[in-house]
Amino acid sequence: MATQVATKFNVGGVLLDQPFKIRRLGHFGLNLTHFDEGVRFWSDLLGFKISDEGANGCFLRYGSDHHALNLGRQRPIEDRRSEAEAAGRRFQLDNNINQITWQTQSLSEPVAAVDYFAERGIELRRTGRDGAGSNWATYFYDPDGHINEFYYGIEQIGWDGYSKPAEYRRPVREKVRLPVPSELDEINESLATGVAPNSGYRFAEKLPSRYDVDGIMLPRPFKIVKHGPVSIFVEDVERACAFYTRDIGFELTEEVVWEGERCCFLRCNTEHHSLGLFPRTLRSRLGLSAETTCMSFGLQLANYQQMRNAVDFLRAQGVRVETDRIPPELYPGIDYSAFAFDPDGHCVQLYYYMEQIGWDGTPRPRSARREVDPMHWPEALEPLSDTFKGEPFIGPWG
Repeated sequence: MATQVATKFNVGGVLLDQPFKIRRLGHFGLNLTHFDEGVRFWSDLLGFKISDEGANGCFLRYGSDHHALNLGRQRPIEDRRSEAEAAGRRFQLDNNINQITWQTQSLSEPVAAVDYFAERGIELRRTGRDGAGSNWATYFYDPDGHINEFYYGIEQIGWDGYSKPAEYRRPVREKVRLPVPSELDEINESLATGVAPNSGYRFAEKLPSRYDVDGIMLPRPFKIVKHGPVSIFVEDVERACAFYTRDIGFELTEEVVWEGERCCFLRCNTEHHSLGLFPRTLRSRLGLSAETTCMSFGLQLANYQQMRNAVDFLRAQGVRVETDRIPPELYPGIDYSAFAFDPDGHCVQLYYYMEQIGWDGTPRPRSARREVDPMHWPEALEPLSDTFKGEPFIGPWG
């Protein structure tokens, strides 16, 4: 358990300004108006595998985490308005992000966050344990009403592709009392009930594996190996940046002023940024959808060639894909990038490289970065000092 020492918190023997430390983006969620078409885009075309389905949406993965993406069915406007007003929050029609989820390393951290948020007047949505994914979680709001989540211990889906049966899950709707049994002990108890471990959901791929993707036969000519960064539109960049750095513990990697507007790029680990903050006033100037505060959601592909292949594949499927919709100045730390749009108009940033920040916490000088012409991509690239660096994808691609 994190304990407070003077103005610092002891988190696993290290003194921090918060009683938790975010390690990475865990998952991200959007509510869709065109739900069925959206699921086809994210699953059939981009390659996410559905790990669980429900009446209100579905959970999807690209690796072994139970989900990296949560797609919900958009509720009627009046229902959303009533919920916001009942909670004393201003209703925002365009806020259709259903969660931005950050992983901590221990269970004590999201539990300690509950009292920490209360002391700082940060609105809590709920805390406890989720069903699908079995992750222990604490949900809270940022100043713009975006729901953030801290979680520990998301369910892992192994070689057989089965999600955990519903009977094995133990949702909790209150602050967790520590300590709790280990995952292994819980599973052993569940096995003793006689419920088969392979009675959960298993995804069935719809497309044939006909592409040779760097030696592996896959249904698409590319493989997602990482998700994020999440970039969002906010009303006040300074306020949002202060919240995410001062209260939540992100570090400001870089600021950009574009057309007179300040944009901030925040990191939680060694990647240049996991969160981008942009003023709402840029949304129309960039030609992005006015129906969402999501500027873009990043998906890293395994390499540059796969990104080129992804552009051709998606365009052949009728997907709108552009390379110059967002200027390179607004995605520092990433060089070549393409932007695909789902049926609801959400912008998906496809990239292959993310700058890594070293021990001194300093990003690469702008003068030392690769020059990018968004409209003209070379056949191949010279490596940078941190090409293919950072967290690798674990496990087989298929």
